[in-house]
Amino acid sequence: MLDLILVRHGETDWNRELRFQGQIDVGLNATGREQARRLADRLVQEGLSSELVSSDLMRARQTAEPAARRLHTPVQADAALREQAFGVIDGLSVPEIQARHPDIWPRWKAFDPDYAPPGGESLRQFHARVIAALQALRDRHAGRTLVVVTHGGVLDMVWRTATGQSLQGPRTCAIPNAGLNRVRIGEQGPEILSWAEVEHLIDLPQQPTYDQSRLSRPSAE
Repeated sequence: MLDLILVRHGETDWNRELRFQGQIDVGLNATGREQARRLADRLVQEGLSSELVSSDLMRARQTAEPAARRLHTPVQADAALREQAFGVIDGLSVPEIQARHPDIWPRWKAFDPDYAPPGGESLRQFHARVIAALQALRDRHAGRTLVVVTHGGVLDMVWRTATGQSLQGPRTCAIPNAGLNRVRIGEQGPEILSWAEVEHLIDLPQQPTYDQSRLSRPSAE
């Protein structure tokens, strides 16, 4: 068994612009850097002396680094914890996808778990990668508490698996930047202990939200 504190990376300018960041290496903006600093404060206040694992993408590593300095532990980068690869729509906003790839957009908003944009991963492929990564962490760090800094899509896969939700359909859980999500990984898979703790971020600017559920409604553009 393994206890995880799962953290979505801090805010980037592309979060603010509601772009599909995917696996493009985008750094934190000023708000994201402050979120990372407060995350470090929160982990220290809780008295944690845990190991830190991060996606190898810059926005996740930059979020983990202040905590690593405060906890006196290195950041272990793991490419298996990267965001879903969106292929040709990586880096684009919804209006840009609609304009440049009008054939892709209707398929994307249908939330078919087996559809992959050209050059990208399907949700089912992504889910398999995430679950395998969690199992590998459990095998390597059994009996410990681990802080893992990763991405919104990864956390969505954890939520769906823990709650028995299908891969079909829009995201249903809140996944704030730099929020804390406590999950236990056992032989039967992930169990959610708490989700979306944001007390350490309470007075920062309101976070941008990409509402996937709007896309599934008939009026969605």
